[in-house]
Amino acid sequence: MDAVHDPIGAVALAPVKLADGIVAQLSEAVLEGRLGPGEALPSEARLAERFGVSKQVVREALHQLAAVGVVEIGQGRATRVRAPDAAPLARILRFAVGRSREGLAEAVELRRIIEPQVARLAAMRADEAGIAALRRIADRLAAACGDVPAWIDADLDFHDHLAALSGNRLVRLQVASLRPLTHEVMVLLNGRTPRDATDWQATLKRHTRVVSAIAAHNPDAAERAMAAHFETAEAAIAAIFAGQGPKARTTRRRKTP
Repeated sequence: MDAVHDPIGAVALAPVKLADGIVAQLSEAVLEGRLGPGEALPSEARLAERFGVSKQVVREALHQLAAVGVVEIGQGRATRVRAPDAAPLARILRFAVGRSREGLAEAVELRRIIEPQVARLAAMRADEAGIAALRRIADRLAAACGDVPAWIDADLDFHDHLAALSGNRLVRLQVASLRPLTHEVMVLLNGRTPRDATDWQATLKRHTRVVSAIAAHNPDAAERAMAAHFETAEAAIAAIFAGQGPKARTTRRRKTP
């Protein structure tokens, strides 16, 4: 490889934890933009030559990077840099939560912490195209009343889109990484007892209040509407997660004296 055009900038590695050294240098090349999303890495043989290690060490390093979503390893094709996505964080959260109700309760608690602020940012930063897309998702929710699978899909898209409207990439990744866990919670919530038309309409109205506040670019109203959305569902959530987690998952806000 021509060192003048070498985007990796490989240097000699210490004899201990060689794979970690390769991970560090390749990661630095990605972080500094010398290797961008979609770009192919040199072959294992070329990397081994550049770093002065065996192909087995290079292979170990690439698998470490693939595990955290930095690169994608393909059979019979070049390893390429991946654009950041939520999949690695989603896997970490899935294992952290496990199969326990306590873990799912903690996921709900995390959403209650971040989503009102997500709605606030969305109200501050959403453009007209983004608001129009949010209204289309709200229309899907209206059409899905009574159809649990369709409702859950639209509801997940609603919250993902709010994260996109926030304009914050880390927020978007965080909300997207919670999607699989949120799906599990929504299935539990909607599977408790049959819901009547009044219940469906009340839930829909809570979503449309959020949409209206964002469309009006009113951050305070958007934050309040999202907080109220979660607070209204508190009884149902408490019934599902009764006795789970620290202090039985008490999440009600304290009233100011």
